[in-house]
Amino acid sequence: MSPAQKSAETETATEEARWLDESQQQSWRALMMGITLLLDRLDADLRRSFDISLAEYEILVRLSERPHRQLRMAQLADAMAHSRSRVTHTVKRMEKAGLVVRAEAAEDGRGVVCAMTEQGQQLLERMAPTHVNGVRDYLVDLVSCDDFEALGRVMNSVADKLVVTHPESEIR
Repeated sequence: MSPAQKSAETETATEEARWLDESQQQSWRALMMGITLLLDRLDADLRRSFDISLAEYEILVRLSERPHRQLRMAQLADAMAHSRSRVTHTVKRMEKAGLVVRAEAAEDGRGVVCAMTEQGQQLLERMAPTHVNGVRDYLVDLVSCDDFEALGRVMNSVADKLVVTHPESEIR
């Protein structure tokens, strides 16, 4: 490829980029920093008080919301937007702790189901106030009701756009 072709290709790629203006860039960076700090703090609170990660907490929450407190492993991974291997590894750790059990799917015998145990349910009930208070302290109570509702609308728009490529993960 000649230097002129490379230059034209670079210009085309640059022209195709819809760069963020300064205000948008500041908002984007604030979002990234806020999400990172929020998730890290919520995780640290659960680890410190209950020796459980935010991902493990979220698995228990997802299971608690389903009939018979169970979900196929593939659906659980999709719902959490994590890889199946990551969720399998996390569930194995939780199974050793007695929080969940895995079994063959009763309806077809083809899939694996993860079910929350009574011990997992009891732990979830003890952890929930810590988690919910953290969500309030680190997010909800820092902004107006209108701003928080706007945030929900924005994130739903993002989810609506991105879930199209993975409709199986639509468990809101």
